[in-house]
Amino acid sequence: MDQMHDDGFRIEPVATTADDVARRHDANRAAWNEGAIAYHAELDAAREFIAAGRSNLHPVERRNLERHGPLASWCRRAIHLQCAGGRDTLSLRNEGAHEVIGVDISDRMIDAARELSRLTGVDATWYCCDVLNTPGELDGSADLVYTGRGALCWIQDIAGWASVVARLLKPGGVVSVYDGHPIQWLLRDDTPTLEFGAGASYFSYAVSDKGWPEEYIGRIDGIDAGDESRKYERNWTVAEVVQALIDAGLCVEILGEHPEDFWDALPHLSPAERERIPNTFSVCARKPLR
Repeated sequence: MDQMHDDGFRIEPVATTADDVARRHDANRAAWNEGAIAYHAELDAAREFIAAGRSNLHPVERRNLERHGPLASWCRRAIHLQCAGGRDTLSLRNEGAHEVIGVDISDRMIDAARELSRLTGVDATWYCCDVLNTPGELDGSADLVYTGRGALCWIQDIAGWASVVARLLKPGGVVSVYDGHPIQWLLRDDTPTLEFGAGASYFSYAVSDKGWPEEYIGRIDGIDAGDESRKYERNWTVAEVVQALIDAGLCVEILGEHPEDFWDALPHLSPAERERIPNTFSVCARKPLR
């Protein structure tokens, strides 16, 4: 039975069937359509950021990608899975990718991405679909498949995700992953010391909730608290992500665990305690030439 808390948080059984995966992804589509309101409100700031030639890539991502050489020298096409409002996608153009494509499940996020592209004059192609259903016309066309920070927890089928990554890549193409470390899921976020939360399991943990953290999206105008769409997240171990890429036929070239974070997931944790754990991890894998 699901464990439910007064704030709407539930510990869920992990999705085990294609129907379960599709149902939870559809629920996430509705939740992200609500969350996209915040992205539309930030379009002017995003326009200025991209138009100034800036990039939202994290230094860890940049270091990993630059091990393959300057992006402009090898990336003819980058496909960004779970592109949200497009700021990171267009950042890849500013980093040197010659062509960028964004894929996201939320039609309102894709609307924001298209508007950002129009406002900046930066060409990009946008697809609205579940990433597990990314169109076959893109198969074998990407020098880089990029998945942004905080993306993998929304995927309920990591093997299916990895198979999409593999079919999109050209022979010799690279996938770049930089995401929150799964150890963070086990820890309480309201204490200054490292303490395990109740009910969390590193090896099999899925949750659902309503609403958005104040430091991210916060309250959504026009939607009462508790009336937001329920969204579903899944914790994937580092091993599960890496093994899924290997099983899809890719060769892992970079695997890292990092003290850096990209958002304040454990806001009350003291700096000394934070340095004791990996806060993020990264993977780069290549599709063999033959």
